[in-house]
Amino acid sequence: MNQLTQTGDKQTPEATQPLNENSTLKVLLDTLRRLTRQPLGLLGLILVCSVIFSALFAGVIAPYDPVALDILNRLQPPSAEHWLGTDQLGRDTFSRVLYGGQIALQVALSSIALALGFGLILGLLAGFGPRWLDNIILTLFDVVRSFPTIIFALAVVTLTGPSIGTIVLVVVVTSIPIYGRVVRTQTQALAQQEFILAERAMNASMPRILFRHMLPNVIGQLLILASMDIPIVITIEAGLSFLGLGIQPPTPSWGSIINDGYSFIRNTPWPIIAGGLPLIITTLGFTFLGESLRDIFDPKLRKDV
Repeated sequence: MNQLTQTGDKQTPEATQPLNENSTLKVLLDTLRRLTRQPLGLLGLILVCSVIFSALFAGVIAPYDPVALDILNRLQPPSAEHWLGTDQLGRDTFSRVLYGGQIALQVALSSIALALGFGLILGLLAGFGPRWLDNIILTLFDVVRSFPTIIFALAVVTLTGPSIGTIVLVVVVTSIPIYGRVVRTQTQALAQQEFILAERAMNASMPRILFRHMLPNVIGQLLILASMDIPIVITIEAGLSFLGLGIQPPTPSWGSIINDGYSFIRNTPWPIIAGGLPLIITTLGFTFLGESLRDIFDPKLRKDV
């Protein structure tokens, strides 16, 4: 049941109250406080911060150059000199994992940000615009989503060649309909709320209604969805790199590290473990964080209501 707030002689559902600029900081601080009170939320926040920190400061933390060869020390087990051992070319696996995190986050954050931005704009226009525009945008979404993501990715990579830009393009194109449909649904629900009807009665412009009143009330759901999509994008990048269709050697990638380890699994299992462990940590971290944020922002799932 939605919480009720008193406004004069009238009760209004808290979920329908419009957010404003003055409440943004308060909402962020309250969200962080709620997040740290949940065990899974706190664990997810720690894991996510650890992954981001290790990627941002890989150049400082990494003890070796990730592409430096040392054939004499190839396929070494973990030791004080090489914490995760070395690969078939003698490269330090720990350093390659750290730099691989940079590639993973670069692909995930850039592609999710672009998909979220385009999906947000198209969803707002579809939900609040004229009927004919809504039909055109929905048809476009259906056409894009009719192609399986992996098959579409393989086709694009085959045509354009493997690169970071190609992976980002595939993720952006296939993710825009997901965010767009969520925003469209939320926008259509908000369009009948009293504060929106009041703005329309005062002849407020469409950009003012969309970006000043609609946007703050739909962005929370998108951020939750985006946080849970980040590990999926990282897995897509790792999968394409594993198949040789993503990040090309010698640039370190978690997928290419797993591929190298698979080729020499009879000699040592450590490259596969080193490449798979950050994928597991990242997936758990962002999943826990997304689930906790959903519990906080969705009144139906709040534990304290």
